[in-house]
Amino acid sequence: MRQSSLHVPVSRRDRPAKAPLSRAAIVETGLDLLVAGGLANLSLRRIATALDTGSASLYVYVENLSHLQALMLDAAYGEIAYRPDLPPGERVGAALRSLRDVLLRRRGLAQIAAGTMPEGEKSLRLNEFLLDGLLEAGVPAERAAWGIDLLVLQVTAKAAELTAWREPGDVIARCERAYAGAPAETYPRLSQLHDLIFAGPGASRFDWALQVLIRGIADTPLPSRLDSSEHTAAPQQ
Repeated sequence: MRQSSLHVPVSRRDRPAKAPLSRAAIVETGLDLLVAGGLANLSLRRIATALDTGSASLYVYVENLSHLQALMLDAAYGEIAYRPDLPPGERVGAALRSLRDVLLRRRGLAQIAAGTMPEGEKSLRLNEFLLDGLLEAGVPAERAAWGIDLLVLQVTAKAAELTAWREPGDVIARCERAYAGAPAETYPRLSQLHDLIFAGPGASRFDWALQVLIRGIADTPLPSRLDSSEHTAAPQQ
């Protein structure tokens, strides 16, 4: 007698058990999606699909996509390499170069960093390390306190720029052509210096910018009057 070719239903109990849902799993999956497809690939719906759950389940662990991005950024900060064995000024520069590399490791992470304040111990550790290095290098406390924001903003902006250059299309070449083609009678300074504007390897320009900022932070006093009741925009580090 021929066996029936009808499909026999399989019980859900026979499927491999899903890994338990957690904030750490959600954050890790979000970082994986950045690697796979950049910022455009990141959404709570895609994360839920990857974790074989519903989007509503994620809200037990994260408030919204912005909250998740802050958690993802903080998790990535855990990959920063610290060199406490270096002299104070050098250890600050080394940590910031490592931060740049971390932000470039995943497509879209630098763009997240440009508009997000990370939440968690790893971002606290970075700022503590930067403050310690600046203070040991002799930077006055009030300038170091403001300076760490400026330094991280520089690194974040540079990483976002470098990320944009990696996208399809030669952005740098287009910019160079625009500067080179600027009419000298209208833009005499740009016409004269456009070669210098684009000169030098990226690593050298990055290190130079850090030196300019660190020296400027050390040498530039804060405004003489600070109104403690006036709240500025939240720092971006």
